[in-house]
Amino acid sequence: MSEEPPGQLADALLAARLLAHSRHSLGGMCLRGGGPARDMVLAALRALLPPETPFRRLPGHIDDDRLSGGTDIAASLASGTLVRQRGLLAETAGGVLIVPMAERLRSDIAGRVAQAMDETKANEGGFLLVLLDDGADGDDRPPPALMERIAFDLSLGAVRPADLATALPGPATAESAATLDSEALTALAATATALGVESLRPLLQSAAAARAHAALAGCSSAEMADLEVAARLVLAPRATQVPPDPEQPQPPPPEPEQPEPEQPEDAQDRNDTDDDDDSPPDIPEDLLIEAARAMIPPDVLDLIAKGRAQRSARGGGQGRRTGSAMRGKPLSARPGMPGGGVRMALVDTLRAAIPWQPLRRRDPAPEGAGPIRFRRDDLRVRRFEERATTVTLFCVDASGSAAMSRLAEAKGAVELILAQAYVKRAEVALLAFRGAGAELLLPPTRSLTRAKRALSELPGGGGTPLASGIALARQLADAIAARGRTPMLVFLTDGSANIAADGSPGRVQANADALTAARTIASGGFDAVVIDISPRPRPEAARIAEAMRARYLPLPFADAKALNAAVALATQPERKRA
Repeated sequence: MSEEPPGQLADALLAARLLAHSRHSLGGMCLRGGGPARDMVLAALRALLPPETPFRRLPGHIDDDRLSGGTDIAASLASGTLVRQRGLLAETAGGVLIVPMAERLRSDIAGRVAQAMDETKANEGGFLLVLLDDGADGDDRPPPALMERIAFDLSLGAVRPADLATALPGPATAESAATLDSEALTALAATATALGVESLRPLLQSAAAARAHAALAGCSSAEMADLEVAARLVLAPRATQVPPDPEQPQPPPPEPEQPEPEQPEDAQDRNDTDDDDDSPPDIPEDLLIEAARAMIPPDVLDLIAKGRAQRSARGGGQGRRTGSAMRGKPLSARPGMPGGGVRMALVDTLRAAIPWQPLRRRDPAPEGAGPIRFRRDDLRVRRFEERATTVTLFCVDASGSAAMSRLAEAKGAVELILAQAYVKRAEVALLAFRGAGAELLLPPTRSLTRAKRALSELPGGGGTPLASGIALARQLADAIAARGRTPMLVFLTDGSANIAADGSPGRVQANADALTAARTIASGGFDAVVIDISPRPRPEAARIAEAMRARYLPLPFADAKALNAAVALATQPERKRA
């Protein structure tokens, strides 16, 4: 066999071999990143499986009947009897189901696929699930219900062109069994606990991966190398915390030498027998945990260090989902009466009515009745889902104290986030407060030119009217929400207010007014984050964040990219208010 290419592609090809060996135990894989590397992994998986293995793709617009099986309308109308059709899940039995753009898969479709995997896992009708994740880092992820049921979450973003020059593996050999003793399973469980993996599914999947890797190597039982592979491929991508460094115990002080008592000859013989015991050594859990620590992907380490334990299945930069009767992403039909802007789902209405036709034809037909007799309960209407546009409202402290510390970085962060607005379908607005009051410098827009112009013309200096800035932010948030958009407030300030709401100087009254204005943000239910841009974290900014029920991010050492990452982190919708 040719030598495997290094890095991410080697892990993906190894995962394909493990899946082909133990398809019923490992469930499938998720491949992040596209390009030739992903095509190569899919081709390798196809080559490893028997030639007759069915490969099916799950369309994003699939309906329930095509997925799970339902009424064949054309055949039913032609024959006059109910004719059922096979669903896509039934066609994929014993094969591979590929889900393109899995990060956008609807939750109801994901639930049906997960249910089918659970029902068919233990028999020949089970199938492998391959999720193709085209989202960027920090963006949408596939539904958790499916990610829980597959063993491997692999990234191909760092694959080099030179890595592609490798021969694909041949067909898999017949399944051979390998055992996993209790000590090895205990070591995997300790590793999962150290990485913060709470679910039992990854532990069972890692055990299956270790057994499969040992079987592929021709071993009868899993060893340390097999456990390290399982930890790298299964447990490390699901880490929610960095394992603590193993504490080195201090050696005890040497005790004074004492004369050993004489032992009988039979006791000495027993001691010699114990020293020659050839029992196998225990698997070192600390060594496996340390190996798993080194195997955690860098992006997971960054997310852990920033306080996010797990990525959300919903992406940042996207607004709240709302139902619609006219436009948006199509959802499954529901019973209802058309009219008033609600359109009838003709195909779904026919599917609901056809099974009842033999019974309804026994009754006398009303005058003018057609070949199909409908009832009110048969009517189905179309549904859609709209996602509101997110407007990130930057509230920049341009006072003298902020200008001396971090105003330039704040401007750079706004430009970086606006550059991503078009991809995220989000908008950015900018207001600044300095001197005696606050003003809106940039209404909600995606125009990078307008944003740069407004930022370049933003001067720094003067007092800090923090209360006025928060009050104006609340007014703009109300206006944004009234237009059906989702406001996200980002305050970049050191929290040092010295101008009251009425424009009079004085720190005591200014801080009191700022706290009062901050509570209005909390009462409005708006998502907000307060980024402390002072050289050292200040208690004033923390109190403002607490009054807003907002997230507080002290960033004493950060550039524009770090501020951009902090805002992207804070705008993730997985954060819940207390």
